[in-house]
Amino acid sequence: MKKAEAKQFKERLLLLRARLRGDVNAMADAALRKTRSEANGDLSSMPIHMADIGSDNYEQEFTLSLMQSEEGTLESIEAAIEKVEDGTYGICEECGGNIPKARLNAIPYTPVCIKCAQQLEGS
Repeated sequence: MKKAEAKQFKERLLLLRARLRGDVNAMADAALRKTRSEANGDLSSMPIHMADIGSDNYEQEFTLSLMQSEEGTLESIEAAIEKVEDGTYGICEECGGNIPKARLNAIPYTPVCIKCAQQLEGS
């Protein structure tokens, strides 16, 4: 891959990383909110309905699982940025072949080509 192309991908990866970090921070703030009353500014600590407690717990668990997924994506982005810097970006980790630019445009942090991704998903 040419240096100019690698630089463009690095810029995209850096922007994606910054956006995801902001999303993760916002989700962390939402997940760590203690209660619905604190979030809404209610004066009463009693929920309107017992189901509200379950809804709050579900939302918190859902947000935490999204954060975990986003953290995995951030790790993949960091690895891709390192590959750009060491000149191995765009090379499949499984077969050593070139990852097509169309795939890198769609998923700039992918570590494998389409063929290897299909094999990994099938196993």
